[in-house]
Amino acid sequence: MNILFVCTGNTCRSPMAEAILRDRYPQAAVQSAGVFAVDGVPASGNTYKALEECNITLDHRSQPATEELLQWAELVLTMTSQHKQLLMMEYPDYEAKIYTLKEYTDEESHEYDISDPYGGDLHVYRSIRAELEEQIDRLIEKIESAKGK
Repeated sequence: MNILFVCTGNTCRSPMAEAILRDRYPQAAVQSAGVFAVDGVPASGNTYKALEECNITLDHRSQPATEELLQWAELVLTMTSQHKQLLMMEYPDYEAKIYTLKEYTDEESHEYDISDPYGGDLHVYRSIRAELEEQIDRLIEKIESAKGK
């Protein structure tokens, strides 16, 4: 399955989600992008540190969300409702496969946004990492249960 994670600048949340999913579910093809990203920016230092604490490696350079990436992806998971809306306005043909991560994994929640840790200290990044780990474990369960049907 081809999965694309999307956040704002593709330097914090979406690369963290990409790295966690790649580590926990290597059979998925996964990429990340940003709705306002520029090409080639490394992930933030605290993104690397928060992942290294869990022995997850990240080799990342930012990229903008493009039509080619949306074509490639079978599932597009955004970090906020605003990211979802921006993608659906820009690429309406792909609306059916765009969800917020929490919307896709947690049907009981009505809070679909994952906060942006940009500029925060390492504690903030650890908190976001823990939230992403929980959501990605749910994502893997959902993918696996769909395979069994």
